Amino acid sequence: MTAATNGKENGTRPFSRFELLVAGRYLRARRRDTFISVIASLTMVGIAIGVATLIVVMSVMNGFRDELLSKILGLNGHFTAFPVDETFTDYEDVKIRLEEVDGVVSAVAFVEGQALASGPYNSAGINVRGMTLEDIRKLPLLYNSAELGGWDNWDELEGVAIGQRLAQSLGVTIGDAITIVSPRGSQTPFGTTPRIRSYPVNVIYDVGMVEFDSFYVYMPLQSAQDYFRAYSDRLREGHEEPPLMATDEEIDAAYERVYEATAVEVFLQDPDATGVMQLPLEQAAERPMIFTNWQRRNETFFSALQVERVVMFTILSMIVLVAAFNIISSLVMLVKDKGQDIAVLRTMGATRASVMRIFCMTGTAIGFVGTFIGFVLGVILAINAETIRAWVSEVLGIALFPPEVFLLSALPSRVDAGEVTTVLLMALALSFLATLYPAWRAAQYDPVEALRYE
Repeated sequence: MTAATNGKENGTRPFSRFELLVAGRYLRARRRDTFISVIASLTMVGIAIGVATLIVVMSVMNGFRDELLSKILGLNGHFTAFPVDETFTDYEDVKIRLEEVDGVVSAVAFVEGQALASGPYNSAGINVRGMTLEDIRKLPLLYNSAELGGWDNWDELEGVAIGQRLAQSLGVTIGDAITIVSPRGSQTPFGTTPRIRSYPVNVIYDVGMVEFDSFYVYMPLQSAQDYFRAYSDRLREGHEEPPLMATDEEIDAAYERVYEATAVEVFLQDPDATGVMQLPLEQAAERPMIFTNWQRRNETFFSALQVERVVMFTILSMIVLVAAFNIISSLVMLVKDKGQDIAVLRTMGATRASVMRIFCMTGTAIGFVGTFIGFVLGVILAINAETIRAWVSEVLGIALFPPEVFLLSALPSRVDAGEVTTVLLMALALSFLATLYPAWRAAQYDPVEALRYE
C-alpha cells in the first residue's frame, strides 16, 4: 500500500523523474520493438528533411529577393521624376532642391534612349544612359563594379561603359569601338535617317545582374545629350534674330545651346518610405513633374515573388505535416504494444494524466530531435548554398540556376532568424499535437481489461 501510494504521488507529479525514465525507456529500442523503432526513426528523418528543406528554400528566396532589390535599387532610384510638357533644362536646380529634402540620400540626372549596339561579331539592343561622373559616384554598385578600365576623366572622354556580358556578346574589350545606331536621326526630304556613331569602350563593368550587364550602356552626360539631341537653341539675351543668310559664326553668336535631361532619379534613406516622401519631393521640385516610385514600377514582379514565397512555404510545410502524422502511427503502434506495461503502471498508482504525459514526451522527443537535426542541416546548407550549387553543377556538368533565367550570376541566400524560428515552432507544435490522440488513447486503458487474460 505504501509503495503504491508513493508510486501514485511520484506519478501524479507532472514531468517527474519517473515519467521521464519511462518515456526514455520507450524511446530505446529493444529487439522485439525493432519495427516500431524503425518507424520512429523514419519519422524523425522526415521531420528533419522537412525542416531543413523549409529553411533552405526560404533562405534562398529571401536572398533572391534581397539581391534583386539591391541590384535594381542600386542602379535605379527609389523615385524617378519626369518633366511634364516643358523641356527639362533646369535639371541641375531641381536635383539640388530634391537633395535638400530630409530623408533623401542623393539625386542624379540622366539622359536615356534606346539604340542598337554593333561590334565585330554581333549586334544587340541596348538602353543608353548618359550621366556625369559626379552622379555615377552616387551609385556605388555601378562605380565599384568596373572590371576593366576606369572612370577617370569620364566627362572629358567620349567613350562608353558597357556590361561584361554585353562586351562578350559583341566581342569587344577596352579600347575597342562599338557602333551605336539610333532610329531617331536627322530629318531629310526622304524621311528620317538613323543616327550612327562609334564610341570607344572605356569601362567594362559587372554588377552581377544579367539585365544590367547585357543591356545598359553608359556614356558621359553631354555625349548622350549630343547623340540624342537633347538640347534646344535659344536666342541669347541682347541679341536679335540673325538674318536669313547669316553665317555660322553669326548664328553661333546669336544662339546658345541649352541642354536637357530625360529625368531625375532620387535615392531615399528608407526605400519603403515612398508613400511619405512623395509629397515633399513634389513640393521641392517647384515645377510640374510626374513621380513614379520603385514599388509601382516593379509591383507585378515583387508581388509574384511574394506569392511564390507563401505558396512554397505552404507546400513544403506539408512535408513536416506528413512526418507529424507518422508520429501518430508510430505512437499508436507503441501504445498497442505497451498495453500490458500501461496496465501495470496504472495498478502501481500512475494516473491517466501521468500516462498521457509519458507518451506525449515520447512523441515530442522524436519531433524535437528531428527538428534540431533539420535546423542544423538547413542552416549549413543555406549558408553554403552557392558553394553547393557550384559543386553540383561541376560534378553533373549542367548549369543549375542559369543566370540567363534567374537574372543573377550567383545563387543568393539569406537566413532570416524570424523565419527560422517560425519553422522550428511550427515543427515542434505539429509534433506535439500529433502526440495528443495516441497519448489520450493510452490514458484510457483499463488495467483490469488489459491484465484479465494474463
